Amino acid sequence: MSLKNHLNELVSKHRALETELADAIAHPATTDSQLAEIKRRKLKIKDEITNVERQVRIAA
Repeated sequence: MSLKNHLNELVSKHRALETELADAIAHPATTDSQLAEIKRRKLKIKDEITNVERQVRIAA
């Protein structure tokens, strides 16, 4: 898989987590720990995006 394809996949996953987080916030039964877990996953993917973007810049 090319770096750009991987980057696009990560961005797509990040957007999906944004939607999941918004849905969880809107749902009154969502616990703080559930929200924190979604935020952790979102942050992890954001870190991966940053790393891949750095690799793409270096490879260019």
